Amino acid sequence: MKRSETAVDLFLKGANCSQAVFASFGDITGFDLKTSFRLASSFGGGISRLRETCGACLGMCLAAGAVFGYDDISDKNAKINHYATIQGLVKKFAEINGSYTCREILGAEGKSNDPLPGERTAEYYKKRVCCIECIRTAAEILDEYISENNI
Repeated sequence: MKRSETAVDLFLKGANCSQAVFASFGDITGFDLKTSFRLASSFGGGISRLRETCGACLGMCLAAGAVFGYDDISDKNAKINHYATIQGLVKKFAEINGSYTCREILGAEGKSNDPLPGERTAEYYKKRVCCIECIRTAAEILDEYISENNI
């Protein structure tokens, strides 16, 4: 199964958008499903339903960091190169989805401070087609980047 299909499947099973994307790259990040879900758990709904940066986009960034990130904090060039990579991935995400901000993608007004997630029903998923597409897109963008960089 393609990672984008795995990500959508995880979302449809109840994972948040960030968890779905990040966990779909477990085969190359080295994180098992439980650890992936924990690491990405704070970022669903545009950072814990604040409707800020899209959780699918953040899951993509988290996975990219796990695969391509730097660990020598004194290496300025590594930091610059990594930031450029992430900016490129996020820019592509925004070009495809119209934004990388959750509330803009959802067409929601303002920020949210309600931590209560919506009940995962058929009606919920009908309203979240844009989320499903963002999840699919995020996984596809990172898959393409990984492929281009022979990982």
